[in-house]
Amino acid sequence: MRIAIAGISHETNTYCKDPTPAEDFFQLRGERILKMAGTETSTGGALDRCHELGLEVVPILFTIAQPSGTIEREAYDQFKGEILDGLKRGQQLGAIDGIFLELHGAGVVQGITDLEGDLTQAIRHLVGEAIPITAALDLHGNVTQVMADALDGAFACHLYPHTDMHLRASEAIDLIVDMLEHDFRPVTHVETIPMLVPTTTTMLGIGKSMLKKMINAESEAGVIDVSWFHGFPYTDIPEVGGHIVVTTRGDREQAERLAKQMAATLWNERELFRPMSLTSEQALDAATACKKKPVVMNEVSDNCGCGAPGDGTHLLRSMIERDLQNTCFGFVVDAEVALQAHEAGVGATITVSLGAKEDDFHGTPLKLTGYVKALHDGRMTMLAMNKGAKLSLGKIARLVVGGIDIIVGSKRSQTFDIGPFIAVGIDVTEYDLVALKSSHHFRAGFHELAGEIITADTPGLSTHQIERFPRHNAGRPLWPLDDAANY
Repeated sequence: MRIAIAGISHETNTYCKDPTPAEDFFQLRGERILKMAGTETSTGGALDRCHELGLEVVPILFTIAQPSGTIEREAYDQFKGEILDGLKRGQQLGAIDGIFLELHGAGVVQGITDLEGDLTQAIRHLVGEAIPITAALDLHGNVTQVMADALDGAFACHLYPHTDMHLRASEAIDLIVDMLEHDFRPVTHVETIPMLVPTTTTMLGIGKSMLKKMINAESEAGVIDVSWFHGFPYTDIPEVGGHIVVTTRGDREQAERLAKQMAATLWNERELFRPMSLTSEQALDAATACKKKPVVMNEVSDNCGCGAPGDGTHLLRSMIERDLQNTCFGFVVDAEVALQAHEAGVGATITVSLGAKEDDFHGTPLKLTGYVKALHDGRMTMLAMNKGAKLSLGKIARLVVGGIDIIVGSKRSQTFDIGPFIAVGIDVTEYDLVALKSSHHFRAGFHELAGEIITADTPGLSTHQIERFPRHNAGRPLWPLDDAANY
């Protein structure tokens, strides 16, 4: 069997001020895609499963960018055209038996609110109905029936942090093989719930208990997959919301019944998804009261993984004003300051204007004088989520300001694990407070070592207070924005 592998992955925050051009995407073509084998990523999982089953891989194009603003139409058209052309060439060189796609589910393009629906429809139109097409997606997708009808299976990662993406991709490959060997056609139903779910981990609380119900529903005979798409609330499009996606071995009535049942369960528990938002001062007060160390504090509202700039200064400013000791912050995105530190060298004392260069919503620049303790090129291997994948933060520097070690990075990224700290010589277990910018992915790398985890929700593009964002295009009413919302 010959399996084509391709994908476009982007989590689009339409509230970001700038569009996302092609050059912001990390692009892998042809044989370079094969280097993702052995990584706990979606494409890595698909490659590994193909190898295990002795399937021939036809790698085309995989491109991914940090969450950011609406994708430029020219960029999307380029990537889409390249994937379609690659499939045509693959068919000319020999029959393509199946297609695996790594997608996100929350892609928005200038003039197209449903990237995944547009792309999968185009692929289906090109290859016809006989070729199985499956996809692995992020659970933060705003998915549509249009996409589901073009695919034969849409496998969202179950976990948040997304530590099972490779496993879900493996299931997507298995479905292709199952279809080809047993000659059947799955059906998929998408049930949309009019609710906006703040980023909610599945490691504890309502996220964990709700996921268990979804997975238990998969045990029903004839069910291939139950995917709970939390949705991506930081976007203003008609498709925004929560989604239950059920795939069966051909029974459409079963898929719709089970999806509606799970959707009703989710809706009835909606009030449990309301987050408790703490200001930086409240969060630091709570951290001071904690007896177990280190306290890990995530600034949820300035998460690059949701489209925020990562250069916000609200929490760090509060930490400095309190003159905290034995604390570290990893990290603030500021390429100018990182370069300044590298030019000065280890051992230098420099005066900088740190952060808040993207806008004034995430704070104002910090005028600081700090000691350059360590420097690093920012190249590292991910240790928890996406384990084994390469990550580049650009030049990074460790500045010591009073009792706080501040890591400064050059490229936008949330903090996934302890890698950035290790790179500049910081053992987080020796600190009282470890602050970072992330919604929940950091939990994969920090939950075992943290004495306590506290969330600071300062002003920012990824705040849990999703009701603050204007909605001009979203279907209304929506919970928790409207009292009249109903399912």
